Amino acid sequence: MSGSTGRPLGRRTFVLGSAAAAGTAALTGPLAGTASAASFGWSDDGSNYVVDTGASLVFKVSKTNGDLTSLVYKGTEYQGYGGKNSHVESGLGTSTVTIAQSGTTILISVAYGTLKHYYAARSGENNVYLWTNKADSSVTATRYIVRVKAGLFLNDEPDSYTYAPTVIESADVFEKSDGQTRAKHYSKLRVMDYDSIGWTTGSVGLWIVRSNHEKASGGPFYRSLLRHQSADGGGLYEILYYGENQTESERYGLQGPYVIALTDGGAPSSSLYPGTLTTSWADSLGISGYVAAGGRGRVAGVGITGRDTAYAYTVGLANSAAQYWGSARASDGYFSVTGVLPGTYTLTVFKGELAVYSGSVTVSAGATTTLNTIAVPSSNDPSNASAIWRINNWDGTPGGFKNADLMTYMHPSDVRAASWTGNVVIGSGTETSAFPCYLWKDVNSGIVVYFKLTAAQAAAAHTLRIGVTTAYANGRPQVVVNDTWTSAVPSPPTQPSTRSLTVGSYRGNNYTFTYSVPASAWLTDTSAYNTLKIYVASGSGTTSFLSAGTSIDAIDLLN
Repeated sequence: MSGSTGRPLGRRTFVLGSAAAAGTAALTGPLAGTASAASFGWSDDGSNYVVDTGASLVFKVSKTNGDLTSLVYKGTEYQGYGGKNSHVESGLGTSTVTIAQSGTTILISVAYGTLKHYYAARSGENNVYLWTNKADSSVTATRYIVRVKAGLFLNDEPDSYTYAPTVIESADVFEKSDGQTRAKHYSKLRVMDYDSIGWTTGSVGLWIVRSNHEKASGGPFYRSLLRHQSADGGGLYEILYYGENQTESERYGLQGPYVIALTDGGAPSSSLYPGTLTTSWADSLGISGYVAAGGRGRVAGVGITGRDTAYAYTVGLANSAAQYWGSARASDGYFSVTGVLPGTYTLTVFKGELAVYSGSVTVSAGATTTLNTIAVPSSNDPSNASAIWRINNWDGTPGGFKNADLMTYMHPSDVRAASWTGNVVIGSGTETSAFPCYLWKDVNSGIVVYFKLTAAQAAAAHTLRIGVTTAYANGRPQVVVNDTWTSAVPSPPTQPSTRSLTVGSYRGNNYTFTYSVPASAWLTDTSAYNTLKIYVASGSGTTSFLSAGTSIDAIDLLN
């Protein structure tokens, strides 16, 4: 996750296995390990359509339900664990499955009610291209999962999903005997941080290259289930819609292409990455919902002023039909977002993950919408407000707070996490690192912040601000000053209704609580410490880390 500066990670491939070996692989990319393309073609074995890519990959798709039933690379079968195939969701059931070849491309089409799913192969490539068009809510289809046989890749990542002895939450979060926790939810990465995920032995790599996620939900900072591995095998995911800590409604339409890529151990070719993948060869295949490059537009911004150059800035586009994003250039804030479906979008500028500007932009097919320099008003960045003291900076994340760097890949109860309790002294130099990133009603409610005021400061009323990034069970902060003044219980802002803090996600709806503290609440003795106690208010939730809670962005007392 982002650190205290809120800088996002660079786009990357996520590897499980021998990273050193992967880094020294001689060849990567869609043609890695290719042989003669003379064998390119398909056949029918009675139960499956069998596709030979003419390289080193042969795969089978069930004629009954569209499952991927076999994935053989260089003679080794990689598909399947626990008797399960690779498929949309947990399998579609009886479907209409057809196949067609057009020159150097083979397309398998799967129709299940209103859902359309596709597999494509290109001559000489060790890739399977996939699209999924979920037209409406009549079919449950929120993921594609590649199920990989056990024992083919190492299970050595710290957050790998292993069925540990003790279930500690909802039958999907486990604790090992050494106190470390595991769950399939713990991906570490935001969607903008990775292009592909997978495993490598150093000589063989199996990956999913994600789509551009234009029909997914949650925006560039969303964390989704990516992969898991356990004793009985592993799974790689392309998530079409993930409900955990989701801030947006589900979008419908064609998602893809996303790619199952087999390599000689290295990362997939960057030519397959979202934003760089061109599929002009797919333009005439008749894929439902497909929009070619010529039917899309681009948004380009001259620059962004009013930025805090210590932070990375992201520009997001979103409407009910699609979402896109792009990074702003550090030097001047220039940005370019390409491959955008025509329409009118809300344009949001994020400092770190905190929205500091919002506007509207209209995109037309085959055209570039050029925007003049965007000026972020000083008042839109809460860090610009003059403060008596401030704990952490405002960037829309809990980065920098105690345990914040751990919470995207472990449960809060994990033995590696520092104590969630402990008080904070302003001026100690450890205000941020000592303050816990999350507060729960049943765990650390009532944490105390100690601070001194000058005589002039103590003679005036002040505004206290607490910024949050998400909440569980309507958890929100109520404050008590010097045990004499208690704030009202604030109304809960709109936040996701599912688990969040315990499944690796702090990304909800950023919200700032403000409290008008009267002058009468402060101590007049300037040598004495004032106390601010922060409690979590809510009648919802259960106990411990599933009691009502909230994630903190920043806290400050304004002049």
